[in-house]
Amino acid sequence: MTYLVVGGGGREHTIIRKLKESPNVDKIYCTPGNGGISKDAEVFDVAATDIEGVVALAEKLKVDCVFVAPDDPLVLGMVDALNENGIRAFGPNKKAAIIEGSKVFSKELMKKYGIPSAAYEVFNEPKAAMEYIREQNTYPAVIKADGLALGKGVVIAENVEEAENAIHSIMEDKIFGNSGNNIVIEEFLTGPEVSVLAFTDGKCVKPMVSSMDHKRVFNGNLGPNTGGMGTISPNPYYTDEVAKECMEKIFLPTINAMNAEGRTFKGCLYFGLMLTPNGPKVIEYNCRFGDPEAQVVLPRLKTDFSDVINAIIDEKLGELEIEWYDGACACVIMASGGYPGKYEKGIVIKGLNEDGQVDGATVFHAGSAFKDGQFVTNGGRVLGVTAKGKDLDEALERAYEAVEKIDFSGAHYRTDIGRAYKQQ
Repeated sequence: MTYLVVGGGGREHTIIRKLKESPNVDKIYCTPGNGGISKDAEVFDVAATDIEGVVALAEKLKVDCVFVAPDDPLVLGMVDALNENGIRAFGPNKKAAIIEGSKVFSKELMKKYGIPSAAYEVFNEPKAAMEYIREQNTYPAVIKADGLALGKGVVIAENVEEAENAIHSIMEDKIFGNSGNNIVIEEFLTGPEVSVLAFTDGKCVKPMVSSMDHKRVFNGNLGPNTGGMGTISPNPYYTDEVAKECMEKIFLPTINAMNAEGRTFKGCLYFGLMLTPNGPKVIEYNCRFGDPEAQVVLPRLKTDFSDVINAIIDEKLGELEIEWYDGACACVIMASGGYPGKYEKGIVIKGLNEDGQVDGATVFHAGSAFKDGQFVTNGGRVLGVTAKGKDLDEALERAYEAVEKIDFSGAHYRTDIGRAYKQQ
């Protein structure tokens, strides 16, 4: 089979590297890709959100399947457009991708079908939102932009001033554009966070191994939220007992709810969960592989990834047994100086070999480019340095050993990924 992978980040590099392991995959293309991806796939310069351009490219290349990886093109309906042109595609259609595309939709879905989540209110104008915040007067308060916001549309306000600033910047300054036309104000949940990605063909759901993202930019979970500064798998808090409860109360009810709404979900559905004192609750859904969760989950997949993709498209997932490697996996994100704020691009990355890799680990490129024979920075999150081990300690040790071999001016990374959560 030949695949065209749409996207250009660490998640897409991980997907491509996994597909390369399959004996059933002959050729992989990617658009727009990045520096590291260019060493593993033939890259093109069509934007991930250019639906007509991707359809035309898929037709020109005569690919067998297009893997639409990022949220934006899924929410815009890229899978629908590909299917309408007779092209096989992996990912949910537009009607199903709304589960991530609108926080208001997902919250109302959970309320309607009794799926455990935080209490919330929806607002479409700032004055009412401000009044509600003052009336409630309970902090921290969670304020979310309704639409897509590059993983940064959530503010946890510690006081009334921070809450009002968040409402003002999202709804009036439009820092996330039209995604901030509506906002959701939620109760603040406490407990360990768990990310569970799940394969589903709309008929059955097969959760992948669990993971834990580290969203805050600095050690000790301090500083602003990012797209993710590192991940570990498995999540030490996600026991078999918790997994069983999530399957019964969250995973299956969500798939059934989407079917009942005429929005059958086929692809990878991401469950962002909080293990509260009152049981697991949904923080958010994503309509695709998480980034950087994919970087620690897919390396642990033993079953041929291409077989899984085709079983989902053909609605035969129930016939496929999915196996996973034992042990653990850890990913440390190396970011540009200044991220998640302003940062420079074009800084030379040292310590990588000609394939953009380093001994003892796998480097998934997120924000890199390959120019004049060398890798340079081209984004906020630059590299995901990933390693497997027999347990979490070994995986983390290997990942950090590999990080030490890589350098670029201004590089920063957390030194406590997985450290606070290590199983004793």
